[in-house]
Amino acid sequence: MKLSDFDFHLPEELIATRPAKPRSSARLLLAEGEAIRDLVVTDLAQIFRPGDRLVLNNTRVIPARLAGQRHRMTGQGAVTAKVQITLLEPRADGGWRALAKPLRKVEPGEEIVFSDRLSATVAAKTETDLDLRFNLAGDDFDAALAEAGQMPLPPYIAAKRAPDAQDHDDYQTVFARHSGAVAAPTASLHFDAPLLEALRAKGVQFTEVTLHVGAGTFLPVKVEDVATHRMHAEWGEVTADAAAAINATKAAGGRVIPVGTTALRLIESAARDGQLQEWRGTTDIFIYPGFRFQITDALMTNFHLPKSTLLMLVSALIGRDRVLRVYDHAIRHGYRFFSYGDASLLIP
Repeated sequence: MKLSDFDFHLPEELIATRPAKPRSSARLLLAEGEAIRDLVVTDLAQIFRPGDRLVLNNTRVIPARLAGQRHRMTGQGAVTAKVQITLLEPRADGGWRALAKPLRKVEPGEEIVFSDRLSATVAAKTETDLDLRFNLAGDDFDAALAEAGQMPLPPYIAAKRAPDAQDHDDYQTVFARHSGAVAAPTASLHFDAPLLEALRAKGVQFTEVTLHVGAGTFLPVKVEDVATHRMHAEWGEVTADAAAAINATKAAGGRVIPVGTTALRLIESAARDGQLQEWRGTTDIFIYPGFRFQITDALMTNFHLPKSTLLMLVSALIGRDRVLRVYDHAIRHGYRFFSYGDASLLIP
């Protein structure tokens, strides 16, 4: 497989910069067998069957983008300069790994001030990122970050507009519980309270898992031989109760349907011999054609970038040629793409 096998032309105007309102009014492309149907997300209450189990990623996106002022003492006195920080992931020792723009001028030992309450010291610097130590921790840190930070919109949206207050709601799922992601599990953004209630009334069941989506999800594939690509690692957890519920659904003949590629990657990371196990740790699983799925029966997901690992994942599930036919249909019929775009339900 070559990277060029996963390329397609996407018109710029189909990249969504705002989500549909209400959430569940977004369009839904249903691909089942060779058939393609044009629906809306609220139609899921008619599509799913009693006994189906949706797997939801309950990670919570943190407002990880910060505008700061660098402070450093030199022989000529104090030096200050603006810097943009994007938090990537917490370190085990309490620090944070972060990107900086510009990175070149930032020096270890500098203080970066983000607000009256929030500041950080640069503990270390590599060729790609920083190790930051904040002045606050726990709930105090979370509260100060919520005040000073902006939502870390994906690059293809940030290139068109700056994040604003509306994104604090739009770029967060209604069932977000555990803070740690710097990107949203975007297929889940289509769910709202009325839709969840309608699905429960139909007999659809839900299981929550946690995968803290990292900024690496937007990294391009740079190798032509797809099999040599190395994935970024992300932290996740499948509890014993979650594993038991999903295994029970499989045993009863129900379908297990992850909502989003993040939930899918997590449960397939935790699968052994056709059973889901309690699991906690980091996963760098790379799913591309030839992968053998153990738990997943179908997938709800948004429309992904050309040449991306996510396009390779959906190709592994339903076949590359079929994915390209689905995407050709979506483009011809004006579906909105990427994080704030429309949804698809892919059934092998």
